[in-house]
Amino acid sequence: MQTRRALVMLAFAAAGALPAFAGAQAFPNQPVRIVVPFPPGGTTDILARQLGAELQKVWGQPVVVENRAGASGTIFSEQLAGMQPDGHTLMLTATHHVINPGLYKNLRYNTRTDFTPIAQVAAVPNVLVVNHAFPPRTVKELIAYAKQHPGKVDFGSAGTGGANHLSGELFKSMAGIEMVHIPYKGAAPALNDLLGGQIPVMFDSVPGVLQHIKSGRLRALGVTSQKRSPALPDVPTIDEAGVKGFEATAWFGLYGPGRMAPELARKLSGDVLKALASPALRKEFAAQGAEPGTMSQQEFAAFVDAEITKWSKVIADANIKID
Repeated sequence: MQTRRALVMLAFAAAGALPAFAGAQAFPNQPVRIVVPFPPGGTTDILARQLGAELQKVWGQPVVVENRAGASGTIFSEQLAGMQPDGHTLMLTATHHVINPGLYKNLRYNTRTDFTPIAQVAAVPNVLVVNHAFPPRTVKELIAYAKQHPGKVDFGSAGTGGANHLSGELFKSMAGIEMVHIPYKGAAPALNDLLGGQIPVMFDSVPGVLQHIKSGRLRALGVTSQKRSPALPDVPTIDEAGVKGFEATAWFGLYGPGRMAPELARKLSGDVLKALASPALRKEFAAQGAEPGTMSQQEFAAFVDAEITKWSKVIADANIKID
């Protein structure tokens, strides 16, 4: 009798699981929208359009990329958090998504629970660069120089609270040195002052400074990823150069609303990984200095959670505040 009852209960459980699984298998049954919460033309937007074109082939449905810029990505993030988790509206965003919880104390959503992490789409290593006239030629020499001149070494960034600013704060903390942050209104003016010698140090994306490294106007001391950049194979990682455990890449992730069925999240992740494995897409990403992601959906979810914790600590330790 007990065996029969157990079998009946298992049958009901299996029947209850079928709709979710069937729904995941049938996805998508209408056009899919990928929203980029930044203006058109930036790296996030370019990667989204390249991925969308490949996913259109995988899904056999139109994939429309839209831009909904505002407040460092938080305006559309709030909208997505309240949408139905059916997979037909997704968001492709940058590292800002895991930095914002530490910067903004009054977000109207919970970054850990109101979104479903689907896939890391790409990662772009940053590089620690100095003006060609600045004396240090290695990471160790920079650390020694900063210790000899505490508070006298400036480093620039595209703005307070951005990924490149926080890379510098993490470097300061892990190296045990003092440097003064100089925020600019965008990467271009910061780079101009670095090239002109008004500031000596900056963290920036490899594609953004590669031509200046090759021309000799900037010197690359170390890349911020855990492995060397193919574009700069002779430049060590900062970890290799002596700051053990240092890692601060710019990366881009795809998210859906929270409460998404696990089967659907896994299917979406698998489809994205299939698209990212396309030789044509890999070539397009390489032109942006981006390396396609390879994490499973569960691995990416754990990574997102760890990144929120990591950057919140960096922001708190550096006492960074956004008005």
